[in-house]
Amino acid sequence: MSDHPHPPMFEPGDPLLARVRAIALALPEAAEKISHGRPTFFVKKVFCYFGGSERIDGEWVRHDEAVLVLPDPADEAALRQDRRYWVPAYLGPAGWLGLDIADAADWDEIAELIDASYRRTAPVRLVRGLDA
Repeated sequence: MSDHPHPPMFEPGDPLLARVRAIALALPEAAEKISHGRPTFFVKKVFCYFGGSERIDGEWVRHDEAVLVLPDPADEAALRQDRRYWVPAYLGPAGWLGLDIADAADWDEIAELIDASYRRTAPVRLVRGLDA
């Protein structure tokens, strides 16, 4: 039995992954691991996934270049109204949302989403450090 039963579902040299990685790993004590074939960023809990899937009419639809985040509760309702966002399989019931990214993405928005997700999942002492 291997440690990675899922095949990789990303290109290691993907420039979009590199940008997400730079944003995520700049946060205090953040680290990266591969989970279910996709890069994930975490401290104690995962705060960002690169890539995911959604289920539409019983069919799996892959979003290989996307961020999956746990949005700030104050922003969640508005984001759910935004057609660019989708509800990822498995994580959706816990409040997570997915956003497809491309070269023309709004990287300030993506950084804000990753930051908000980090703040919801990281230990309080690290979040306090961000605000100091």
